[in-house]
Amino acid sequence: MADDRASWTPSASDDPELACPVAPVVDLVFSRWTTPILWTLNYRGRQRFVELQRQIGGITPKVLTQRLRQLERDGLVVRTYFPEVPPRVEYEISDLGRSLAPLFAHLAEWSSAHLPDVAKARRAHDEKSQTSAATLGPGQSG
Repeated sequence: MADDRASWTPSASDDPELACPVAPVVDLVFSRWTTPILWTLNYRGRQRFVELQRQIGGITPKVLTQRLRQLERDGLVVRTYFPEVPPRVEYEISDLGRSLAPLFAHLAEWSSAHLPDVAKARRAHDEKSQTSAATLGPGQSG
Protein backbone atom coordinates (compact mmCIF):
# COMPACT_ATOMS: atom_id res chain seq x y z
CA MET A 1 0.00 0.00 0.00
CA ALA A 2 1.33 3.43 -0.92
CA ASP A 3 2.16 5.89 1.82
CA ASP A 4 -0.51 8.60 1.60
CA ARG A 5 0.47 10.35 4.82
CA ALA A 6 1.83 13.37 2.95
CA SER A 7 -1.68 14.20 1.73
CA TRP A 8 -2.97 13.79 5.30
CA THR A 9 -0.53 16.21 6.92
CA PRO A 10 -2.36 17.92 9.78
CA SER A 11 -2.43 21.63 10.32
CA ALA A 12 0.07 23.06 12.78
CA SER A 13 -2.80 24.82 14.54
CA ASP A 14 -3.71 24.09 18.14
CA ASP A 15 -7.35 24.79 17.27
CA PRO A 16 -9.09 21.39 16.99
CA GLU A 17 -11.41 22.85 14.33
CA LEU A 18 -8.39 23.65 12.15
CA ALA A 19 -6.30 20.57 12.99
CA CYS A 20 -8.23 18.43 10.50
CA PRO A 21 -8.86 20.33 7.27
CA VAL A 22 -11.63 17.96 6.15
CA ALA A 23 -13.72 18.27 9.33
CA PRO A 24 -15.82 21.20 8.03
CA VAL A 25 -16.56 19.28 4.82
CA VAL A 26 -17.53 16.18 6.76
CA ASP A 27 -19.85 18.27 8.96
CA LEU A 28 -21.35 19.96 5.91
CA VAL A 29 -21.82 17.03 3.58
CA PHE A 30 -22.02 13.91 5.70
CA SER A 31 -24.62 14.82 8.26
CA ARG A 32 -27.60 12.50 8.44
CA TRP A 33 -29.70 12.57 5.24
CA THR A 34 -27.54 15.16 3.48
CA THR A 35 -25.56 12.63 1.48
CA PRO A 36 -28.63 10.75 0.18
CA ILE A 37 -30.25 14.05 -0.81
CA LEU A 38 -27.19 15.24 -2.72
CA TRP A 39 -26.62 11.81 -4.25
CA THR A 40 -30.25 11.63 -5.44
CA LEU A 41 -30.29 15.14 -6.88
CA ASN A 42 -26.99 14.53 -8.66
CA TYR A 43 -28.08 11.15 -10.03
CA ARG A 44 -31.77 11.83 -10.76
CA GLY A 45 -31.65 15.53 -11.57
CA ARG A 46 -34.28 18.12 -10.65
CA GLN A 47 -36.92 16.77 -8.27
CA ARG A 48 -40.10 17.97 -6.67
CA PHE A 49 -40.29 17.56 -2.89
CA VAL A 50 -42.52 14.46 -2.95
CA GLU A 51 -40.44 12.83 -5.68
CA LEU A 52 -37.28 13.43 -3.70
CA GLN A 53 -38.83 12.06 -0.52
CA ARG A 54 -40.00 8.97 -2.40
CA GLN A 55 -36.56 8.41 -3.96
CA ILE A 56 -34.77 8.64 -0.62
CA GLY A 57 -37.29 6.69 1.46
CA GLY A 58 -37.51 6.75 5.24
CA ILE A 59 -37.01 10.50 5.60
CA THR A 60 -39.82 12.50 7.18
CA PRO A 61 -41.15 15.62 5.45
CA LYS A 62 -39.97 17.74 8.39
CA VAL A 63 -36.40 16.46 8.19
CA LEU A 64 -36.32 16.70 4.40
CA THR A 65 -37.48 20.31 4.63
CA GLN A 66 -34.79 21.11 7.22
CA ARG A 67 -32.02 19.44 5.21
CA LEU A 68 -33.08 21.11 1.95
CA ARG A 69 -33.16 24.53 3.60
CA GLN A 70 -29.67 23.99 5.02
CA LEU A 71 -28.34 22.72 1.70
CA GLU A 72 -29.86 25.72 -0.06
CA ARG A 73 -28.26 28.03 2.51
CA ASP A 74 -24.91 26.28 1.99
CA GLY A 75 -25.21 26.77 -1.77
CA LEU A 76 -25.31 23.05 -2.55
CA VAL A 77 -28.96 22.93 -3.66
CA VAL A 78 -31.05 25.33 -5.73
CA ARG A 79 -34.75 25.77 -4.93
CA THR A 80 -36.94 27.02 -7.75
CA TYR A 81 -40.45 28.28 -7.01
CA PHE A 82 -43.02 28.34 -9.82
CA PRO A 83 -45.96 30.68 -9.07
CA GLU A 84 -48.60 28.40 -10.54
CA VAL A 85 -51.88 27.09 -9.22
CA PRO A 86 -51.11 24.99 -7.31
CA PRO A 87 -47.61 26.34 -6.61
CA ARG A 88 -44.73 24.12 -7.66
CA VAL A 89 -41.25 23.91 -6.10
CA GLU A 90 -38.35 21.97 -7.53
CA TYR A 91 -34.93 21.22 -6.13
CA GLU A 92 -31.72 20.56 -8.01
CA ILE A 93 -28.09 20.24 -7.14
CA SER A 94 -26.10 23.43 -7.72
CA ASP A 95 -22.77 23.65 -9.51
CA LEU A 96 -21.12 23.84 -6.10
CA GLY A 97 -22.97 20.70 -5.01
CA ARG A 98 -22.09 18.99 -8.28
CA SER A 99 -18.42 19.70 -7.57
CA LEU A 100 -18.72 17.08 -4.81
CA ALA A 101 -19.43 14.34 -7.39
CA PRO A 102 -15.75 13.27 -7.66
CA LEU A 103 -15.58 12.99 -3.87
CA PHE A 104 -18.70 10.81 -3.83
CA ALA A 105 -17.30 8.74 -6.71
CA HIS A 106 -14.06 8.12 -4.78
CA LEU A 107 -16.04 7.19 -1.67
CA ALA A 108 -18.21 4.81 -3.72
CA GLU A 109 -15.05 3.19 -5.12
CA TRP A 110 -13.55 2.93 -1.65
CA SER A 111 -16.79 1.46 -0.37
CA SER A 112 -16.87 -1.23 -3.06
CA ALA A 113 -13.22 -2.07 -2.54
CA HIS A 114 -13.02 -1.95 1.25
CA LEU A 115 -16.38 -2.49 2.95
CA PRO A 116 -15.91 -6.27 2.73
CA ASP A 117 -12.60 -5.78 4.58
CA VAL A 118 -14.38 -3.68 7.21
CA ALA A 119 -17.00 -6.40 7.68
CA LYS A 120 -14.23 -9.02 7.98
CA ALA A 121 -12.35 -6.91 10.55
CA ARG A 122 -15.56 -6.44 12.56
CA ARG A 123 -16.26 -10.17 12.59
CA ALA A 124 -12.67 -10.90 13.69
CA HIS A 125 -12.89 -8.26 16.42
CA ASP A 126 -16.25 -9.54 17.66
CA GLU A 127 -15.00 -13.14 17.71
CA LYS A 128 -11.88 -12.09 19.61
CA SER A 129 -13.99 -10.08 22.07
CA GLN A 130 -16.34 -13.01 22.63
CA THR A 131 -13.41 -15.39 23.16
CA SER A 132 -11.77 -12.96 25.59
CA ALA A 133 -15.01 -12.48 27.50
CA ALA A 134 -15.54 -16.25 27.71
CA THR A 135 -12.05 -16.86 29.15
CA LEU A 136 -12.39 -14.12 31.78
CA GLY A 137 -14.40 -14.78 34.86
CA PRO A 138 -17.37 -12.70 36.02
CA GLY A 139 -16.39 -9.17 37.01
CA GLN A 140 -13.07 -9.32 35.15
CA SER A 141 -12.30 -7.09 32.22
CA GLY A 142 -9.77 -7.54 29.44
